[in-house]
Amino acid sequence: MNTPQEDYALNLDLMTADEVSSELPQSVHANVNGTDIAVFRVPDDASETAACSARYGIDLDDCANTIVVRYRKDGGEQYAAIVTLASRRLDVNGAVKRELGAKRISFASREVATELSGMEYGGITAFGVPDSWNVLVEAAVMERERIVMGAGVREAKLLLAPQRLLALPNVTVATLAT
Repeated sequence: MNTPQEDYALNLDLMTADEVSSELPQSVHANVNGTDIAVFRVPDDASETAACSARYGIDLDDCANTIVVRYRKDGGEQYAAIVTLASRRLDVNGAVKRELGAKRISFASREVATELSGMEYGGITAFGVPDSWNVLVEAAVMERERIVMGAGVREAKLLLAPQRLLALPNVTVATLAT
């Protein structure tokens, strides 16, 4: 089986292990060690999903976004990271709410999402969120051969086989989008 770098015939500016170690948040770096995840630089004007897709010729079906939600359950406030494809519409008030067993659910504010994740807005990734968070992965993500997603900072992206997400703590794969 090819590594993600070999699998995608793109002209990517791959980061070295030293660059990954020094430029990504420590929590992300600790979760993306190894040769099965490629980390590549993107200029700020290509950080947003649509712009990255257009710049590098990556199909939106291969672009995964991580969304932070806040929800109430068992009398307390909790957070979760939801990984979904850019081409899909997430059913937050239906499927996500049911999967989390939430009484109330909403998108976390930009300030709260960045503070609690320790990552930059627009670069948040499921790799590195607090271990206490649930990580829900939309089932369609797992059907892709490879995905591109945030790396914790706006200036980098991860390229990986989606099965790598299964190694995260508290991960659940479910149908969450249309």
